[in-house]
Amino acid sequence: MRIPAAIRASQRSPLLQVVKSAAATIAAWLIAGWVFPAQLPVFAAIAALLVVQPSVNQSLSKALERSIGVIAGVVIAVALGLLLGSPSWIVLLAIVVAMLVAWIFRASPGTGNQVAISAMLVLALGSSSPEYAFARIVETLIGVVIGIVVNASIVPPVLVEPARRDVGLLGRELAASLDRLADALPEPQTPARLQELMLEVRLLRPMKDAADASIAAGEESLTLNPRRSTHRADLREMRALLDRLSPIVTQTIGMTRAYFDHYDDTIGEEPAVVAIAEQLRRAGHDVRLAVQIAEASPEPDDMTSAIPALTAPLVNRPPSSQHWILIGSLMEDLRRIRGELVDED
Repeated sequence: MRIPAAIRASQRSPLLQVVKSAAATIAAWLIAGWVFPAQLPVFAAIAALLVVQPSVNQSLSKALERSIGVIAGVVIAVALGLLLGSPSWIVLLAIVVAMLVAWIFRASPGTGNQVAISAMLVLALGSSSPEYAFARIVETLIGVVIGIVVNASIVPPVLVEPARRDVGLLGRELAASLDRLADALPEPQTPARLQELMLEVRLLRPMKDAADASIAAGEESLTLNPRRSTHRADLREMRALLDRLSPIVTQTIGMTRAYFDHYDDTIGEEPAVVAIAEQLRRAGHDVRLAVQIAEASPEPDDMTSAIPALTAPLVNRPPSSQHWILIGSLMEDLRRIRGELVDED
């Protein structure tokens, strides 16, 4: 019997993240237990465990969410305890009231749940006295601070390499798509090969989205990160490269689609087609070059010259009447690709 995907991640969290969570939880338990020896430091341990996140910025967000939730939940529990005493059903009432308060103030799901959990724990584990409530708030803040300090001190994660990898993969696949279209243009194609061209070029969109998500994750990992200064320039360069490649992705998909829609066996006889195919190969070369210059490719292609290949715009004589739509569409998309690669508007 396979474990359902709903309870399993696609990959394991880094072991370092587990170690940091365990260290923060143990430290919070020991320190809070020393400050408040009369109570088990459950609030501190939970706070530290939740606050240790994949990035320092996420830790700060979780710390704010946890602190506000605990304070609101403790206040609700104390208020209900003072008003209604300590019957068993007051725990259920506190949960309902906490959820309604979170809804009224449009709290995030995490904050809303934290309000209800804190109110329940205060009433179930302790008392509703103001002194007890204050101690639990301080205990939570201890756990929050320890979680942030541990996450920021023990090798804070910097997600630059995944961004570099995904942008490099996108650049190489984009160049390969340009080469495939260049190879296909002058030669007759079977319907199966035309379908294959479309399927391959459509992979560029999810690859572009993956690169964009990786860069965003990298940028987020540098926020409030002590190591950000040595990596910020790399991510800026990755973002600039992706901004250059994204329009070329759109144009390449459009060119392949136009070729697919308007294909006939005589298109290779057009004099312009050979010239367009050569320009596409040059564009593929310049895409690879741009990726290598940005150091987004961990494995540089020795066959890629360091000299840009798109040295001049393509100029052709008018095509025959039955092909002018396709030729015109290809030339316009090629003009836009050239504009991105040589920084022309």
